[in-house]
Amino acid sequence: MCNIKAPGEVDADLREFWVEDPWQIMAMGHNLSAYERKRAFLNAKGKTFLDISHLTDADNDGDGRSVVAADLFNTGRLDLIVRQVGGGSLMLYENRFPQKHYLKVSLRGRQSNRQGVGARITAVANDLSQVREMYPYNTYRSQAPNIVHFGLGAAETVERLTIRWPSGKVQEFRDVKADRHILVDEDSDVMGTIVAAQTSVP
Repeated sequence: MCNIKAPGEVDADLREFWVEDPWQIMAMGHNLSAYERKRAFLNAKGKTFLDISHLTDADNDGDGRSVVAADLFNTGRLDLIVRQVGGGSLMLYENRFPQKHYLKVSLRGRQSNRQGVGARITAVANDLSQVREMYPYNTYRSQAPNIVHFGLGAAETVERLTIRWPSGKVQEFRDVKADRHILVDEDSDVMGTIVAAQTSVP
């Protein structure tokens, strides 16, 4: 038989507790860590965001502390690694969205710093302009790869790729083919290509 409690009445079987002052929670020996469910949102063409947590299994009760996006399987699709305290120390969310076109960019600075950190990169494809900054973001005990990723959808070519280096230098490339990882040197107007951990540079 189900023991239904009145609204606002503490249900000891569910280990519920109520406090008037949220700061009393720690004083009572309770901890709400691992009770905050995570969320995943899908950008709907820049107009709104759709909550897809229940479809991706992101809505779990692990105590997530950090997240990193990286192309772990070299498919051009960003996967997610979530560092957790509970529910398994690491969760890997493999990106299984339909394959689309992409471009990955790495930098080699000369007058600027070696990895081009702080550079501003703009890709124009199918009349859509995307702006990224070369900045390997850090979260709690984690760091993303130093790669700028552009999702291109149906576009097979980046019509214009512009790099504004921290030194002030500006480089522009036209008709850059998609679906590859390129390396741009601050002192060269010819792009290199990175394939399976090998680098081809002029």
